[in-house]
Amino acid sequence: MLEKHRENEVHVDKVEQGPTSSIAFGLERIGLIAVRAPIVSCIILLALIVAAVFGIYRIKIDDSLSQLFRSNTPEFRQYEAVTKKFPAEEFDVLVVVEGQKLLARKNLEKLRDFVTDMQLVEGTRGLVSLFSARQAPAPGKLPAALFPAELPEGAAYDQFIETVKNNEIIRGKLLSEDGTLALIVLSLDPAVVASNKLTKTVGDIRALMKEDLGDTGLSVQLSGVPVMQLEIRNAVERDGLTYNILGILAGCVIAIIFFRKISFMVVAAFPPMIAILIALGALGWANFNLNMFLNVMTPLIMVISFSDSMQLTFAARDRLIAGQDKFTAFKNAVLVVGPACVLTHGTAGISFIALQFSDSDLIRKFGEAGLAATIIALVTVLSLVPVFGVLFVRNEKLFAVKFQSADAGVQALRNFCYWIAVRMVGRPGLFSLIALLFVAGLGVVYANLQPRYRLADQVPDKRQAVAASNRLDAKLTGANPVNVLIQLPKGETLYSPETLQTIADVHATVEKAAGVGNVWSLETLRRWLAEKAGSDDVATLKEYVNVIPEHLVRRFIDAEQDAVVVAGRVPDKDSSQLLPIVDKLDSELDAVRKKHPGYEVAVTGLAAIAARNSAGMIEKLNRGLTVEFALVAIFIGLAFRSWVVMFACILPGIFPVVMSGTVLWAMGEGLQFASVVALTVSFGLGLSATIHFLNRLRLESKPGVGSALAVERATVLVGPALILTTVVLASGLVVTVFSDLPSLRLFGWLSAFSMVAALVADLFILRPTAMWLINLHAKLQGPDKPAI
Repeated sequence: MLEKHRENEVHVDKVEQGPTSSIAFGLERIGLIAVRAPIVSCIILLALIVAAVFGIYRIKIDDSLSQLFRSNTPEFRQYEAVTKKFPAEEFDVLVVVEGQKLLARKNLEKLRDFVTDMQLVEGTRGLVSLFSARQAPAPGKLPAALFPAELPEGAAYDQFIETVKNNEIIRGKLLSEDGTLALIVLSLDPAVVASNKLTKTVGDIRALMKEDLGDTGLSVQLSGVPVMQLEIRNAVERDGLTYNILGILAGCVIAIIFFRKISFMVVAAFPPMIAILIALGALGWANFNLNMFLNVMTPLIMVISFSDSMQLTFAARDRLIAGQDKFTAFKNAVLVVGPACVLTHGTAGISFIALQFSDSDLIRKFGEAGLAATIIALVTVLSLVPVFGVLFVRNEKLFAVKFQSADAGVQALRNFCYWIAVRMVGRPGLFSLIALLFVAGLGVVYANLQPRYRLADQVPDKRQAVAASNRLDAKLTGANPVNVLIQLPKGETLYSPETLQTIADVHATVEKAAGVGNVWSLETLRRWLAEKAGSDDVATLKEYVNVIPEHLVRRFIDAEQDAVVVAGRVPDKDSSQLLPIVDKLDSELDAVRKKHPGYEVAVTGLAAIAARNSAGMIEKLNRGLTVEFALVAIFIGLAFRSWVVMFACILPGIFPVVMSGTVLWAMGEGLQFASVVALTVSFGLGLSATIHFLNRLRLESKPGVGSALAVERATVLVGPALILTTVVLASGLVVTVFSDLPSLRLFGWLSAFSMVAALVADLFILRPTAMWLINLHAKLQGPDKPAI
């Protein structure tokens, strides 16, 4: 075995005698431009780095909870229109106060002080709480507050609390049925929510929570869209720093352990780092916003570029050990390995292009950013690896002498690769059949994965917002709004009998809908006045609406009074559980539409949009992944000009996807946005190992060299770099487990697992499959015609 290794090591300087046609159509030669003037190239590089730094500072964070569903569909356009007309929910902070002694006299007094103090926080427009409730109005007088200035004591207090708990306005809406949970809805200024002032405003609210309620024993948590956005914003900023530091450290540490020279660590690891910097800078100048998907662009660029950087460095290193000077070694490395680098970036680019078929603007933007980053990473790595090699590698002759006899780390990896190759080529037909059956079985499991989506998966789950929402789900029927928009026909007024009856019918339908609770509308007020004041005339209703603060009125009546909303809330369930609720409600509203023709009645809200669109969008992405299998296989086959290559890359390309899907199935998970995007991208990136091996096999497949020996040589020469890069790439991706965002954690570990699965497929599926197809080609076309 050692003799075969020595033969392979000496063989590297003769590899260039192989096939002359480039599988990259000569595009790899862009890597030779910069090395002709390395000093000038470094000056240009410094200028690009400075520009990239300024570009990174331009990147803003998109923390909108609706960003996944942002599209040009009628449903989303309607949701946006409703949000503009009734903007309260986008700017509401939900303060959840809970405790068994919530309604104890002392605690209630402190809670009222807390509510009063919150109204003085900079950036607030007003709030709604149980203290907002009013008594029934006396004829000709404004309604008095339900809570008197001085709370009663003793038995009178107990009787008062029963009155509070049974108040129709707040019962089940702002106060739980058992009186242990209170909801305070704090409306913020839209300008504050959209700016960095949100951090201070939320911080001030938290300070008041501690100051006013710290000694009450009550639990106080914040939720609502602004708080979720702030937590997403903080998590994205924190995660970006984490990914950069840990990903870079992983690459540097592993590179220096195996190369044992700082200069080679610089050659292998620095180009990917610079590719990250330049790509992020370019995205900043192109006005891309950082979001939960673009936040993984750093490890993805590392994945895209580090694999090829390591392959180029390994190839140049082998040539230096074989006695070539550094200029020749790095030039030949670009010419031999460069075509595979171009092709790997090409397959990654196809993966990102496949995302353009999504209905989500967010996912399409992610695909655009990924494609741009792929192109930048290719040019950066191909150019900088030879430039850094020429500038930083010193005393190559001494290096060659030293490592010809002392290269234990790489030699151990080569021994391992040789051991696998010998066994895989021994019985290629049997192993190919086993692989086919195994992949087919995994494919059946993968096909049974169901789409999954929950709003909580897009929000940091280690912070307060999700915990507070869970309490609202348990005590007040939910925190997620489902709204029914009623658009008045021309000629009708808000207080016309027909309009009021339409609102009443819609309100009643929503109240009866299973799974929907906490229903509010103008009808809520009208019913209360009719019961408590004994008056349901329009004048009284209009008078009462006029005395309510405007920010409260805008929750259910728009400024032009040509549209109203009946607002309900649902728990944060999986979209597959919410969709039947939304569809049934929409179906039951058909009776109202028939009864009141001319009035547009539509179910909307973020929960409704998510329930309706998420499953279809995920399924469409999944179908796109299936199409991508065929496109990438054809692309690689055309590049190699070989049907053997086209069919050889199918099984190892599919294996990581179906294997990862099987793991999701075993964990009881379904296909989420993060998982299907991770699989789509990982498929393209995972083929990097396949392409580099097939490129090496192409060079080794020459007259007089048997197919088994060619596979063994290609495995020994390419295998160590593939193993090292997989370890580095998986490490760079798995750092996302430190994220507070569940979707990013899922994206990270699933992508890392897919990369490891791709290596397994390359070692144990690609080798025998390629060998069997080469033998089949020889039988069909004759041994003299090359298969690859």
